[in-house]
Amino acid sequence: MSEATDLYSKSALNYDEFRSMLIADYKLAFESRQISILGRREVLTGKAKFGIFGDGKELAQIAMAKVFRDGDWRAGYYRDQTFAFASGITDYYKVVAQLYAHPDLDADPASAGRQMN
Repeated sequence: MSEATDLYSKSALNYDEFRSMLIADYKLAFESRQISILGRREVLTGKAKFGIFGDGKELAQIAMAKVFRDGDWRAGYYRDQTFAFASGITDYYKVVAQLYAHPDLDADPASAGRQMN
C-alpha cells in the first residue's frame, strides 16, 4: 500500500467528497489568480491607483485556511488575499472595490476606500 493510499484510507472523506473539495479548492485558487492578474493590469494601465496582489501563493494559503480554527491568531500579510477568500474574511467584490477606492462602506467595509488593498 502506498503512502498516499494509506493517508486516504485514514481520511474521513470519501472519494466524492474529496473530489468536490479538490475542485472547489482549484476554483478558488484559479479565481484568486485571475483577480491578481486583473488587478495588476488595472494598476499598470492607470485605471486603479495602487495594488499589491498575492499570485503565486494560492495553494499554501488555501491549505493554511483549512487548518485555522476559531480562536487561532495570525498576523496578516498584505498578499494573503487567497487566505482571506478561503476563510470567508472577504470576497472578490470587496477586493475590487478596494482596488478602485470605492467610498461606500457596503462595497469596501475595510476602509471605505481609504487604504490599499
